[in-house]
Amino acid sequence: MSEIKKIFVVGSGFMGTGISQVALTAGYEVTQYDISMDIVNRSHSNLDKNLTKLVSKGRLTEEDKAAALGRLSVCDQLSAAADADMVIEAAPENMDLKKDIFRQLSEFCRNDTIFASNTSSISITELSSVVKNPKRFVGMHFFSPVPMMKLLEVVKGLCTSEDTVKTAKAVGQKLGKTPITVKDSPAFTVNRMLVPMMNDAASLLEAGISSIEDIDTGARLGLNHPMGPLELMDFTGIDVAMAAMETIFRETGEPRFKPCQLLLDMRRMGWLGRKTGIGFYIYHEDGTRTPNPDL
Repeated sequence: MSEIKKIFVVGSGFMGTGISQVALTAGYEVTQYDISMDIVNRSHSNLDKNLTKLVSKGRLTEEDKAAALGRLSVCDQLSAAADADMVIEAAPENMDLKKDIFRQLSEFCRNDTIFASNTSSISITELSSVVKNPKRFVGMHFFSPVPMMKLLEVVKGLCTSEDTVKTAKAVGQKLGKTPITVKDSPAFTVNRMLVPMMNDAASLLEAGISSIEDIDTGARLGLNHPMGPLELMDFTGIDVAMAAMETIFRETGEPRFKPCQLLLDMRRMGWLGRKTGIGFYIYHEDGTRTPNPDL
């Protein structure tokens, strides 16, 4: 099993920032990358705020916070990954984009560097085809929000070695996660179960069978889910949920994975959830939300 000390995180959005946070607090040296320093610096500021909250709650000392931030570097050049032991990519769910990133990283990184993708639905086998050593390529699917969610899907591609899987699981455990091993398949395990439920929830709303709030309340109180399927899509992003649906539908051809018309229309309107301020719910400046009356 390979020893991991330095982790290079590609992407400084919500997921990338969360991955960097848990890696820093676990004691790893982390380099955070994005295409511009403005984006990376915003992530650095959010990391500082997140760690400050942990200090205020007594989960972290001021010394631990300072040490964690001291292990963080930021950059806007992929070449900075040259000395990384592991790269964790958390870029948007786009196959061509992810392939291009890994193609470039393969030129800069050592042959023994482990490449991991945080994708929730894209084929690990296909992504690994663009790197020099596909045996060192693995899926590490974190769940949102990363610091809170305990599960980690470790996805084994066609060529992924057992040593790579063991190393990814060991890193996940050090990050405080419980890893499960998944064979590369459309949307892996959890989203393969979850995506049809989200699509069905939107279909129930579309058919006028139940309201937004009643659908979510039904899932929370009837299924003991911490969050209803509609608010979950708002939280993760309607576009992100649909990307997973469309990937599975394209790979399997099963109709239950085809996004319903309501989701297609919401994406066309730009109603993508919390990040746009409107989705199934409207998110107000005072922190409250109300169901979207147009749905």
